[in-house]
Amino acid sequence: MTGSLFKGNFWSTDILSTVGYDSIIQHLNNGRKNCKEFEEFLKERAAIEEKYGKDLLNLSRKKPCGQSEINTLKRALEVFKQQVDSVAQCHIQLAHTLREEARKMEEFREKQKLQRKKTEVIMDAAHKQRNLQFKKTMDAKKNYEQKCRDKDEAEQAVHRSANSVNPRQQEKLFVKLATSKTALEDSDKAYMLHVNMLDKVREDWQSEHIKACEVFEAQECERINFFRNAVWLHVNQLSQQCVTSDEMYEQVRKSLEMCSIEEDIKYFVDQRKTGQVPPAPIMYENFYCPQKNAAPPGKATGPNLVRRGPLPVPKSLPDDPDYSLVDNYSLLYQ
Repeated sequence: MTGSLFKGNFWSTDILSTVGYDSIIQHLNNGRKNCKEFEEFLKERAAIEEKYGKDLLNLSRKKPCGQSEINTLKRALEVFKQQVDSVAQCHIQLAHTLREEARKMEEFREKQKLQRKKTEVIMDAAHKQRNLQFKKTMDAKKNYEQKCRDKDEAEQAVHRSANSVNPRQQEKLFVKLATSKTALEDSDKAYMLHVNMLDKVREDWQSEHIKACEVFEAQECERINFFRNAVWLHVNQLSQQCVTSDEMYEQVRKSLEMCSIEEDIKYFVDQRKTGQVPPAPIMYENFYCPQKNAAPPGKATGPNLVRRGPLPVPKSLPDDPDYSLVDNYSLLYQ
């Protein structure tokens, strides 16, 4: 900054007014409140990051994720779980970092409060001294003005009694006039003394006001700079968290690139294969004329497999007594 702006812009023509000083103090109080709000923001963000990190950690360690996979995909999923675990730990660490930043903001806020308190005590004393001296001066002025009126009245009384033949009464009026003049001189001196004292107090107060303005403006510059840097650092920390997470997820992507579909398929075949010969066709077998040397069900019979021929024609004719028709057949005993 090229110069102080506070000390030239917070005055009032009323000597008793503190409107300029009060405006500065109100602004500083608002600034301190704003720092407190950001401090609370950091604490709540830290709580969110910690909860997210712990929830993610529980998810990574307790929830199965392709646990029966094999070979290269299994290794890729193991890297995935490890990196998710690492991301969770980073969020928990970020929570600690944010709480530390909140603590720094609190320390800064309290430091400025103590520094301000010293100046405010001096200014409060200056205001009280100024107000007290102003009251004494105004009282002295009232007394002086009253003594002036008393002296004027005494002079007028003397002039009115100039033609009076009562010397005793005239003497009393002259004594009163002399007394009023003495009282006037004393009140005038007292009034001038209080005016001079008030001017000295006013100068001292103005000097302290200027010093306070310079101190408060320097504090406000420091606060704005600290607050700005704190927010800047905060978003940098959040950006770094994203970068770190992306680096960890990149490890997962690299492990997935190493995953081979062909190798996993071949690995599964090599580990779990059951045979290379499929089952033979299931052939028809006649119950009444079983095929000799028929192969057991499910077994191959080779290339020269004999197929069953047509059923034989019965040799007996219908007139043959050994040939029975269905119509003549009965299961009942005669």
